[in-house]
Amino acid sequence: MSLRLYNSRTRTTEPFVPYDSERVRIYVCGLTPSAEAHLGHARSFMFFDVLRRYLVHLGYRVEFVRNVTDIDDRSIAEGKARGVPYSAIVEQYFSSFKRSMDRLSVLDPDREPRATEYIAEITLMIAALIETGSAYVAADGVYFSVESFPRYGALSGRNTDELLIGARIAPGEDKRDPLDFALWKHAKPGEPSWPSPWGDGRPGWHIECSAMCHALLGEPFDIHGGGYDLIFPHHENEIAQTESLVPPPMANVWMHGGLLQFDGRKMSKSLGNFEPLHALLDRHDPQAIRLLFLQTSYNKPMNYTEDAVAGATAGLRRLLAAYDVLRAAPSPAHDEAAARAALEPFRTRFFAALDDDVNTSSAVSVLFELAAESSNLSATGVAGHAAIFLHEAMTLLGISPVERAKAALKSLTAGTASVAGVEYTIRRNGAEHLSQAALDRLRGQLGEIVPPHPIEPTDAVDAIVEARIKAKSEKDFALADRLREALADAGVTLSDSKDGTTWTVDA
Repeated sequence: MSLRLYNSRTRTTEPFVPYDSERVRIYVCGLTPSAEAHLGHARSFMFFDVLRRYLVHLGYRVEFVRNVTDIDDRSIAEGKARGVPYSAIVEQYFSSFKRSMDRLSVLDPDREPRATEYIAEITLMIAALIETGSAYVAADGVYFSVESFPRYGALSGRNTDELLIGARIAPGEDKRDPLDFALWKHAKPGEPSWPSPWGDGRPGWHIECSAMCHALLGEPFDIHGGGYDLIFPHHENEIAQTESLVPPPMANVWMHGGLLQFDGRKMSKSLGNFEPLHALLDRHDPQAIRLLFLQTSYNKPMNYTEDAVAGATAGLRRLLAAYDVLRAAPSPAHDEAAARAALEPFRTRFFAALDDDVNTSSAVSVLFELAAESSNLSATGVAGHAAIFLHEAMTLLGISPVERAKAALKSLTAGTASVAGVEYTIRRNGAEHLSQAALDRLRGQLGEIVPPHPIEPTDAVDAIVEARIKAKSEKDFALADRLREALADAGVTLSDSKDGTTWTVDA
């Protein structure tokens, strides 16, 4: 079976055929960092991370863009309330979000454009919309004319008569029709602004994504994604803006993640059930959170409960324990074809599930079946093949031991590590330099765990030591032992004490 995806625009599950046989272009609407990210954000971004990983597994070169809406009413208002620039609010919340994405093993996008970096492209697109009669200049800014786009409402399945019910023109708005939306907002006193042909101001929310899609991916591109709540009005408005200027479709496939509830209710500060994402990740294993989401189809509504995450934590432990059993089992010489045949039913069903609209729920079920058979597989002499497949599958889903180690290394800062409120200091005991050869030995032992980008050998050791501290705190002793052994092979000796961990380079 080839990959099939549910297309929100056609409301059907279709064979996925990229415009370029070797390349897939994806745009996912990212965070507006005017408040702390929450678990609803994480669910959406984790799904598109799995989709991206699977497309790479299928052999495609993926260009993945996830934008940042770094200017909006809320960040401006909070900046004023705190007496700081709006940009300080953006940086605070965006940094917190990025750390959480690292902890959840969500890969960095290839491009992460910010709206304020694309003011020129935005103003050019607005000028083109005015030129074609799709937009008009008003006293308070520039608006898109919904009446000018007959297909408006096709994505969300709404018609303009339905949308007009309850629609109104808010005080201070000078638009012609209640359905029209802002492309450019004239600056108010004390607000950040940029020059434009229509007066100083800033872009509306919707136009920024159209401009960045056009600049970075071109039209049509393959996949446009986001949460279910973005279908209307955000994605509806994107389509109207873009397809008023270029032939449809803007994107071939539109994909939307399902909504998330907490204990059967919408998450809201007023309801008292809002918890920042970083705080939730402090309380639970990030990989367990990831597994919890994988066990529900991405486009279905989901209810988060503490009991559910406890169950996912137990399930994650079963998978990791099965991997350890399979990896440790002897692998006697046997018929290679027969060994692969024993694993083929699991492989076939796992990848068939992912081909079926990235059905991670069914894919995870296959892995649990394999885990339940780990002892039998070990006894029949195919443990090695089973361990390789299980690790491959868990890596595709972002929950493998290597993914855990990579997240630990990326999220910790060399020099200190805090575990359960205790601060650990990592000292070098006079060893100022570690040879490049020793670093190469570490890479040989740990593979992807050591960051591939240029890094000082001493910094690499500090990061590995911190990852070991974190692994021990999470009772992941297999990983902790593996990291110690790799350091020993590279000539680094660790010494643990109540005051922390020190390391020295063997003479």
